[in-house]
Amino acid sequence: MELIRTAAELAARLDGAGRVAFVPTMGNLHAGHLELCRIARRHGDVVVTSIFVNRLQFGPNEDFDRYPRTFDADKAGLEREGVDVLFAPLEQEMYPTPQQYRVVPPAIADELEGAFRPGFFGGVCTVVLKLFNLVQPDAAVFGKKDRQQLKIVRGMVQQFNLPIEIVPAETVRADDGLALSSRNGYLSADERREAPNLHRVLRGIADAIIAGRHDYANLESTGRAGGPRLEGRLHCHPQRAGPAHPAPGRIRPPQRAAGAGRGNARDDAADRQHRRHPAGREGLVECSCSMGGSVTQTVTALSCRIAILGHSGS
Repeated sequence: MELIRTAAELAARLDGAGRVAFVPTMGNLHAGHLELCRIARRHGDVVVTSIFVNRLQFGPNEDFDRYPRTFDADKAGLEREGVDVLFAPLEQEMYPTPQQYRVVPPAIADELEGAFRPGFFGGVCTVVLKLFNLVQPDAAVFGKKDRQQLKIVRGMVQQFNLPIEIVPAETVRADDGLALSSRNGYLSADERREAPNLHRVLRGIADAIIAGRHDYANLESTGRAGGPRLEGRLHCHPQRAGPAHPAPGRIRPPQRAAGAGRGNARDDAADRQHRRHPAGREGLVECSCSMGGSVTQTVTALSCRIAILGHSGS
């Protein structure tokens, strides 16, 4: 595996390299990241993985300085997976001058996780676009764990006419159901034991809606009662398909997604099954949860949103 630090070296290495598959990361890699690299291998002649902790997607009170940086272990893991190129630019390579031009994503970026992290997805889109310009991949692999991010990045690629195939990858979970995440290490022992229960509670609510329940107030109460220490606000309501959602005639299979944070950790849990609404129409059930609050203190607010997309009866 070649370690490359500069854009010029990267361009020289990839010139004439054939089909390039790309996996962008911020490092602190786990088994989920390595699975993305395995998937990338099936989509390219050369696999490029990047490690860059992107300052633009961190808020002023977030954990940029404390974000785990485990470069040596990450490099060894990528070598074991047979990655061809590790692109690990320094910050001055990515941002040689202050980044005054930025991508402004659509309104969906202000929902769910974006509601608790203003500007987050703008920072993500800006660095992803820069990385796409540098790597110029034919395919890029993104995990479904960050389902909102996947949707936003896919939309950016479409609207900017980038010739890149966005390949979605299923969520990799621990044995108890917790989605693997680079920030799971922030969880205390008690929080780690509690975290898989969030996945169970939200999965149950999503199943109930798929089965035809529309008593959202009762579902909210059930969710709060079923989740120990899930204090705060639990909101369940339907939402029809909008511009950022599946168009008529292109309704996707039902999916459930959840993301939560405690302290400095966030679990983006997702569970997906092909189901049908009682009316027989396939639709998309998206159950998303974010725990808000300062990342430097214990989180005290829970906001859970369940959306039925592409289901006109909602």
